[in-house]
Amino acid sequence: MEEKHEIAVTQMRKSVEKLGCSTENYNDLTLMRFLIARSMDIEKAAKMFTQWKKWRDDFLPSGFIPESEVPDELGSRKVYLQIPSSNAPHHHPVVIVKANKHFSSKDQLQFKKFVVHFLEKSIASSFVEGKEKGDEKLMAILDLGNITYRNVDPRALITGFQFLQNYYPERLAKCYIISMPWFFVSVWKMVSVFLEKTTLEKIVIVGNDEEERKSFINEIGEDTLPEEYGGLAKLTAIQDVTIHHLPESN
Repeated sequence: MEEKHEIAVTQMRKSVEKLGCSTENYNDLTLMRFLIARSMDIEKAAKMFTQWKKWRDDFLPSGFIPESEVPDELGSRKVYLQIPSSNAPHHHPVVIVKANKHFSSKDQLQFKKFVVHFLEKSIASSFVEGKEKGDEKLMAILDLGNITYRNVDPRALITGFQFLQNYYPERLAKCYIISMPWFFVSVWKMVSVFLEKTTLEKIVIVGNDEEERKSFINEIGEDTLPEEYGGLAKLTAIQDVTIHHLPESN
């Protein structure tokens, strides 16, 4: 870490303490994510960290959301987790969301818990020997293929992206939106209003252009990308992925 970043982290720790919170159990790489998310503004980063810590203490008292708390959302088998192969162009796990398997949830709390469940599990899948470095990222694919109006759920999209922005700063490496139908364009414009500029810059809408498709496959990696998207891997539902260092997987 550069010296100027080390100084910023040290100052941020002091600012967090002034807000009545502690950074004792968090390393510099973790704090650096908050600084980057707030354009290296120490006070804003400290405030964001404090709000995040309070949220985690309230929403994740045991540190994770077990499968038993999100049975309906898991039952639809709409989220998949692809672990990158050793020769992949990146080391980020890839989360795939199949929107045509999603229907607006009557239980909004369970949906929010589900979002946290799959984000936590995806990030944890890239820990080395079960240990978090602090700067792990994930890639996402939002597959809008074969959706109907019944699958359109702007609130769910906004919730997912806002959770990423507020509680998982700098965890998203890139998000690809594929197979967007014409009627979804106006929905996406509405959702985009709720997203920060830094989040929007990480979102790539992949059209039918051959070069765009090729770039998408190359960036994810053939060995990581499932066959139905032009890769060589098998599609794996998130509940079928075992992460040994997560409590529920033991």
